[in-house]
Amino acid sequence: MTAAIISGAETGRRPAIAPTGSPVLDVVIPVYNEETDLEPCIRRLHAYLVEQFPYPFRITVADNASTDGTLRVAERLGREFDDVEVRHLEEKGRGRALRAVWSTSDAPVLAYMDVDLSTDLAALGPLVAPLLSGHSDLAIGSRLARGARVVRGPKREFISRCYNLILRGTLAARFSDAQCGFKAIRADVAERLLPHIQDTGWFFDTELLVLAQKAGLRIHEVPVDWVDDPDSSVNIVATATADLKGIARLAKATMTGRIRISGLREQLGRAPIQVRAPGVAPSLVRQLVRFAAVGVASTVAYLVLFLLLRTFTGAQVANFVALLVTAIGNTALNRRLTFGIRGKEGAGLHQFQGLIVFGLGLALTSGALALLHMMTAPGLPLETAVLVLANLAATVLRFLLLRGWVFRRRPATEMES
Repeated sequence: MTAAIISGAETGRRPAIAPTGSPVLDVVIPVYNEETDLEPCIRRLHAYLVEQFPYPFRITVADNASTDGTLRVAERLGREFDDVEVRHLEEKGRGRALRAVWSTSDAPVLAYMDVDLSTDLAALGPLVAPLLSGHSDLAIGSRLARGARVVRGPKREFISRCYNLILRGTLAARFSDAQCGFKAIRADVAERLLPHIQDTGWFFDTELLVLAQKAGLRIHEVPVDWVDDPDSSVNIVATATADLKGIARLAKATMTGRIRISGLREQLGRAPIQVRAPGVAPSLVRQLVRFAAVGVASTVAYLVLFLLLRTFTGAQVANFVALLVTAIGNTALNRRLTFGIRGKEGAGLHQFQGLIVFGLGLALTSGALALLHMMTAPGLPLETAVLVLANLAATVLRFLLLRGWVFRRRPATEMES
């Protein structure tokens, strides 16, 4: 079959391919009781696509069980325009509507936008271009990215920013705007992500983006011009409550492993980049952040143990016991959290090597204590201060040894030999 290919530079992903005459882009407009706004929305969007979009397209109106005249308006527009289709659903839910249309569309790039067209349509080209070329997997309009121009009231601005801060704190989201009703996705990516998404309402967008990020997909952000619709029918309180419940559910699912992110990465072909440069290990910044967090917890635990033991034993004994206990915990936590090693295989060897690192740290801190006592008769505050400084030096040494020796990622040929 002859195909229309929308291509760019070779990126390792396939460009969007559609049979000749079939739509390259399917724009979904989910609606519920929007008989007033629907017709001007479709006419404006259709005119824009005819004039500005150079490939075949389709506009799909997804009616979410409307009880007014929305469906009649949609069907009349469908009869007027050959490239406007209508899907009627018996149940409400924006997520349900998007799933229904996206899972059956024959277009290689799928998009959706809100019926109020609050987002300037000039952003549509930049939104879908990286997907058409095969460079990106998803694209989102962002009202919070640098370069965006937004007109809306302080209440909705505050809620939007708080929500995205919550996402960053709870789900480690790196995208800037989860809720802007202006998104696009490659159909082959949607096919694999949709079965893992539970939400059928407003949280659908967030769940889609979080899973995409965790699966290693590339999310393209487009700063948009956005003007708030003062007549929006969205119930902010109900939506916010549902979103918070969704965050809790998704956080639990990812932490317990109910959603197998590794399996999803394999399906999508987005495994972490395998570093081939000698001496260069992956994720240095992330490892440093997690190592620092473990180090802070270990240092606090060490100081508490040292001060407790110091009340009835000597400084060297208290230092030895506190350092030994926290070193075992430190190795276990760094093994799992910092260097991402799961399972029991090799755990004994890692702890043995960790004890050698502990011995070096002990020599450093004990030497500092011994030197201090040779120079003066210190009180407990000075002892503690010297130990903190010595532990900082030991921490740097520990990270270098854990990364370069204990938890070093060995090449496959070395592991097989």
